[in-house]
Amino acid sequence: MSYFCTVKIIGKKDSNSNINMIMKRILLIGIALMASFWSGCAQDKSSDFGKQIVKQQINQTEMKTKELTKAEFLAHVYDYEKNPKEWKFIGDKPVIIDFYATWCGPCRMVAPVLEELAGEYGDRIVIYKVNTEKERELAAAFGIRSIPSLLFIPMSGQPQMVQGALGKADFVKMIDEVLLKK
Repeated sequence: MSYFCTVKIIGKKDSNSNINMIMKRILLIGIALMASFWSGCAQDKSSDFGKQIVKQQINQTEMKTKELTKAEFLAHVYDYEKNPKEWKFIGDKPVIIDFYATWCGPCRMVAPVLEELAGEYGDRIVIYKVNTEKERELAAAFGIRSIPSLLFIPMSGQPQMVQGALGKADFVKMIDEVLLKK
């Protein structure tokens, strides 16, 4: 079985017209395939975009983690402006602070895990998120150079910084051993 098209060549004029006809057919098939591909992509993107907006709206109303600004950090975690040399935690529960950026892929992978953990641990810990793009001064105060960076703050003792995306099991271990001291 041959997969190639054979063209009967009768004369120079017939040969050129056959080749032109074949080229036109190939071109039309190519255009049809590209058009169907692009229209399929446009439909998928628009429907996915709408779904993402709805998910974001739902998630924003149900967020268990809390966005943290510099002012809130100074009031609820540690006032490094008043006491820059000695760590003094002023919160009433152990804390995880996730330093992240919206464009960061590993940060987006960590976010749902933190939401889930915030729900599971309830009022035993607080999980804050600091957007390093919006809170540059706060990120600089902790020397954040790579994200995600996670600050685990127990009720007593020194905080511990971890860089990079962690899996749920690693988070549970850190929460139990560092924050809740189980």
